[in-house]
Amino acid sequence: MTKEVEKKLIETALEYRKRAYSPYSEYKVGAALLAKNGTIYGGCNVENAAYTPTNCAERTAFFKAVSEGVTEFEAIAIFGGYDGGELKVCAPCGVCRQVMIEFCDPDEFTIFIGTSKDNYEAHTLREMLPFSFSPKELNR
Repeated sequence: MTKEVEKKLIETALEYRKRAYSPYSEYKVGAALLAKNGTIYGGCNVENAAYTPTNCAERTAFFKAVSEGVTEFEAIAIFGGYDGGELKVCAPCGVCRQVMIEFCDPDEFTIFIGTSKDNYEAHTLREMLPFSFSPKELNR
């Protein structure tokens, strides 16, 4: 991936963070998912008063892509923090990591997290989910 694409992914995640619906936690998260075909799918967290139906930004982006027929991905950028406050390092939750392992090669899929468009780090999905349960475990 080029630095230009990497920067675009991060900028898209930061833009989608502004769209978050988080009236209960006030914690806004934006994600930008890069498909292998070059398309970027954005997502934000969407909270619900009943809490359980809440959906994370990462899963929103994945589900948007999959609903469009795209199932091969290269990277995701995730940025979050309290409304009106500084960004915090926002790693994906366990449920989001499990969704990622459904579609992504753990050694090739990159997860960008950080506190600004200039201050971020990259991790592989394997680093984030070292002992995963993936579709490979269900092969007969």
